[in-house]
Amino acid sequence: MITLLDDETIEFINAKGGIKAIVISHPHYYTTYVDWAQAFNCPVYVSKDDQEWLCQKPPTPQMLRLIDGPAPAGEKVLPGVTAIKTGGHFPGSLVLHWGRKLFIADTIVTVPSAYTPHPRPPGQTSYSFQWSIPNMIPLPPSEILKIWRAIEHFKFDTTHGAFGGMDVRDKCLKKRLLESMKIQTRGQGWEQHEILGQVI
Repeated sequence: MITLLDDETIEFINAKGGIKAIVISHPHYYTTYVDWAQAFNCPVYVSKDDQEWLCQKPPTPQMLRLIDGPAPAGEKVLPGVTAIKTGGHFPGSLVLHWGRKLFIADTIVTVPSAYTPHPRPPGQTSYSFQWSIPNMIPLPPSEILKIWRAIEHFKFDTTHGAFGGMDVRDKCLKKRLLESMKIQTRGQGWEQHEILGQVI
């Protein structure tokens, strides 16, 4: 969430149809979520695991929706829109699935080599999996495996990262994400078979 919410922003968003729901991936973006929810009269979804980081108290219980547990089907936010708890970056880190798009924020970090044109050299990563991104502290293989288990049943060929210029599109993108997991976990001492085999 952008912290600043002014009249110009509200008018611009309302001209586009408004906001029906807000899903926040992890505490780094909680900021002024109450102001946004009140301005657009919509609920805000966050993970129950990370609620201790909320810096504003919701004025009504209906405003805040807590996602609890790693349900295999995720949490239905709107028709066709699903919040998926992956953990990792934070215990309750979320990604959002819509159509064939996966909104990853920085729960899954898009890296520069994701944009290498085809044919891509073998063994080249597209994503990184970090506990602390500024300090480049990687997640352990066990946490990376949990992320895969959370998203493996969802189909996607596009990812949208936290910031501008972090969109990746490829019909084989899910396979590339899994390959990135294998590259990182092998580098951390896990054998490939321990992180999974095939992609649907």
